[in-house]
Amino acid sequence: MTTSFDERRAALERALRHIGQPVTEPEVQAFIEQETSTRGDTDVPVTRRRFLSGVGMAAAAGGVATLSARPAAAKAPPGAVEYPVQADPTREQGRMMGTDGGYGSRSQFETEVRVWQPTRTASYTPMQKGQGIVTPSGLHYERHHGGIPNIDPRKHALVIHGLVERPMKFSVADLMRFPSVSRIYFIECSGTSGGELMKATMPTAQRTHGLVSTSEWTGVQLSTLLKQVGLKDDAAWVLAEGADAAVMTRSVPLDKCLTDALIVYAQNGEAIRPEQGYPIRLFLPGWEGNISVKWLRRLEVGDKPYQTREETSKYTDIITRTGKARQFTFTMEAKSVITFPSGEMKLPGPGFYEVTGLAWSGRGRIARVEVTADGGKTWHLASLQEPILPIAQTRFRYPWVWDGSAAIVASRATDETGYTQPAKEQLIAERGPFEGGLFYHMNAVQHWSIDRDGNVKNWHPLQKGIGS
Repeated sequence: MTTSFDERRAALERALRHIGQPVTEPEVQAFIEQETSTRGDTDVPVTRRRFLSGVGMAAAAGGVATLSARPAAAKAPPGAVEYPVQADPTREQGRMMGTDGGYGSRSQFETEVRVWQPTRTASYTPMQKGQGIVTPSGLHYERHHGGIPNIDPRKHALVIHGLVERPMKFSVADLMRFPSVSRIYFIECSGTSGGELMKATMPTAQRTHGLVSTSEWTGVQLSTLLKQVGLKDDAAWVLAEGADAAVMTRSVPLDKCLTDALIVYAQNGEAIRPEQGYPIRLFLPGWEGNISVKWLRRLEVGDKPYQTREETSKYTDIITRTGKARQFTFTMEAKSVITFPSGEMKLPGPGFYEVTGLAWSGRGRIARVEVTADGGKTWHLASLQEPILPIAQTRFRYPWVWDGSAAIVASRATDETGYTQPAKEQLIAERGPFEGGLFYHMNAVQHWSIDRDGNVKNWHPLQKGIGS
């Protein structure tokens, strides 16, 4: 049965009218009168003059303890402080500024946090709770191979040597003197979703896709530094080395270094976080996260790749169909995931819902995202929310009226090159089945099943049935 555009719009409008609780004007007046009566005759509205007067009296008395709530014992979630909840904030002065020590905290009612592997080598961003496209620095995913080093930026330096005319050492202060640029980019671990190829394994979007995040990155273009040292004619590759316990090393083609590569020292308007490479990291837009070496200390220019551990025994794509492996598959191809509704959520009942999620591509902008609610039998265009930036996550939205029957929702993205995110069956056919270890560059379509009770679960197209 085909539904026309006008019929679908009318159904959406009817569903939207069921959201919220209608009230009459007498009910509004009764609500206002009830609120006023509970305040008592002695309550006086807090005007600006009374508020400032109170501040002055408190200061004269030697403090402002009467105006600020004392934080309770550590009951609040990470990044927040527990404060008493005011019965009526319009009749009681709020706490004074400065109780957070000068660095802001989030509300005690916001609880989303990163979750980590048992080995504590990776943590996942709670993308199912995110808004917009930028990931808060404190929720940005992590991936470490030797823990998080604690580096004094005053003692740290970047050395550039090898096939260059003038080997140089730059302090962090030196790097910050060069002309800077700021760019909004995503970064994704190439192992993201790697366990989802053959079957549904992880329960939530955070665990299936949480090794990707988007930030504003600020630093100096690597091409600027390479111009300072001068490249010799046979220069073709650059070895990047980190200052962590793993001494992470990766080979980077010179062309990438001369186009959009950055030496980053800031993230989302402040110094880059320690877990993201403080004080400096290499950033290669659109490429697998491992090659954007953190805690960068050395760049060696050479004439060929260095064949390090992380690009031979690790971070290569095994093709079981041929028994071979692909090397230097740097680019993260187009990918998307619905974040609402997604795994372990529950829809309270039939009606209107805005399906939303994120799409990204290492090759440029997202051109379109399609959404299905019937497991891929039919696909519908979603709206792309501005800004739509190259090599950045793009928020998509799709209005959906759930009729209460079992459903399977999924999204697929197409980038500006025309590449479309593949189905899992397509990826298995191209690269072969993969039952063990980590499947790198797994960008296939992600499905979520919704049963008649509204329970949302991870679903794989090789399994049978939609739900109860």
